[in-house]
Amino acid sequence: MDRYDTVYRGGKGEYTEKKSRFIAEVYPVVSEEEAFIYLEEVKKRYWDARHHCWAYVIGRNPASERMSDDGEPSGTAGKPILEVIRGRNVTNVFVVVTRYFGGTLLGTGGLVRAYTAASAAALSDTVIITRIFGYKLAIHTDYTGLGKIQYLIASRDLYVQDTAYTDRVVISLLVPEEERGAFEKEVMEGTNGQAVIENKGECWFARTEQGVEILDA
Repeated sequence: MDRYDTVYRGGKGEYTEKKSRFIAEVYPVVSEEEAFIYLEEVKKRYWDARHHCWAYVIGRNPASERMSDDGEPSGTAGKPILEVIRGRNVTNVFVVVTRYFGGTLLGTGGLVRAYTAASAAALSDTVIITRIFGYKLAIHTDYTGLGKIQYLIASRDLYVQDTAYTDRVVISLLVPEEERGAFEKEVMEGTNGQAVIENKGECWFARTEQGVEILDA
């Protein structure tokens, strides 16, 4: 099963502790270089802040992980941010938390709590999608087999892109890789071998705010 959760649209969250302000931002990234570009933008935007702590998770099997306390006591900032990312089981994500010092020391426990809370708030504001690897299929059928095919599509909650009605019907849909074999077998059995299934190629896709979208590789 080739699918994973990632960021579709970044988010932002804040947490305040004893007048110290923690501003967390989430960005979708595919490389460390891209993460550092966002980091520099954040540093310029909050140029008067004392700390810009961050963590990222990029890639899969295995993922690349890195974090920074940026001057905070060791283990009180970058690690809590990273643990929040891990807890959401999301990859290709960069989280940076900017701190404005409020004049009162928070201690290690207070810092861990603050960086955790800010990161969690930002990820809660983030739109996360499940990227699914699969195939673009076109099913050609006569009207006799249409109802059966529509039933099979609905029972598997597959992703129909378009349906064209002429003398025959052509249903264009997206099928996850792990379901393709069983689904095609069901279609052929359900139509007594009369349907024609055309493979239009591989793709990544996901349910998004706009519906089901085909994504870049």
